Amino acid sequence: MGGRSVGVPEDGAHQMSPTRQDNTLRSGFVKHNLGPVYIEPPPFDLPGSYTDSTNVTPLIFVLSPGADPMVALMKFAEDQGFGGSKLASLSLGQGQGPIAVKMLENAVKQGTWVVLQNCHLSVSWMPTLEKICGDLLPDTTHSDFRLWLTSYPSPHFPVPILQNGVKMTNEPPKGLKMNLIRSYLADPICDSEFFNSCKQPQAFKKLLFGLCFFHATVQERRQFGPLGWNIPYEFNETDLRISVKQLRMFLNQYEELPIDAISYLTGECNYGAE
Repeated sequence: MGGRSVGVPEDGAHQMSPTRQDNTLRSGFVKHNLGPVYIEPPPFDLPGSYTDSTNVTPLIFVLSPGADPMVALMKFAEDQGFGGSKLASLSLGQGQGPIAVKMLENAVKQGTWVVLQNCHLSVSWMPTLEKICGDLLPDTTHSDFRLWLTSYPSPHFPVPILQNGVKMTNEPPKGLKMNLIRSYLADPICDSEFFNSCKQPQAFKKLLFGLCFFHATVQERRQFGPLGWNIPYEFNETDLRISVKQLRMFLNQYEELPIDAISYLTGECNYGAE
């Protein structure tokens, strides 16, 4: 390596623990020699995963704290023409098995989409789901049919479904920069019509950045455990989404910036009420 510097400040390195210092040096070396693409996680690619699937290939979201794929999935379904009655969603749990079976039977024939959420909460029904997926045949299953599953990592999730399915994960981003990028790529901010249609564009864009930065800070504090938040709560994209929509609504309805109302709704209600 020829003693090449990786850009870690000398006094900053002395203040870090040996483990953190080692991780920082590794990341700096990889970024400097191979590029940031090898240390920064790629953006969530739902269209790409859908392209890799077939009518007999389940699409599996492996859940992680603070990440909710349902909003992105609902928007993607709308874009693909499978919104409304063409998308059936069910959160699995006690007594939901027979309902899920009926939904799947109808969707296989009609060519619609089915979303079965929280498979980890329905351990006893997993063998039935494994059999249903194993019995799916390309010739007898409508070509438009898709089965979407969400589950936290669980030892009871059927291994054959994992082996045959398209697996996705939408982990919470690490660091303020990646949090900000994720927020700006998420709905509704990524919608150009939503982003550019505010009546006070300059104020909206400044406050939007402040809101996204606040959300990123809230997310990052979780890594410090009870020192960050004494009551653990999964602040997620839903909190940010509601706050962004309220921000735009207030700026469209009032000529004078209602900063007190915006601060109260965001800080006290949407985030603070948790």
